[in-house]
Amino acid sequence: MIITTLTSRDLNQDVSRAKKAAKDGPVVITDRGKPSHVLMTYAEFERLAGKHRDLTVSLAMPGLSDIDFAPERAGIAPREIDLA
Repeated sequence: MIITTLTSRDLNQDVSRAKKAAKDGPVVITDRGKPSHVLMTYAEFERLAGKHRDLTVSLAMPGLSDIDFAPERAGIAPREIDLA
């Protein structure tokens, strides 16, 4: 992963450069010499934010058929009710 650092002025002058650099890794934007913001792709943001997948999409992932999964059946019995 490549980390690019740009000043706020550089960002304002060449936004397309910053967007291209974000494809290779985070772009740290400095303000008066100190890091103030980070630019990243939306896909990277979703990955870091832990976007939840649909269960059906997760179960359809390649390689899952190789996993041995045989859970025991849960034994749930009704309770006796005293109506007296």
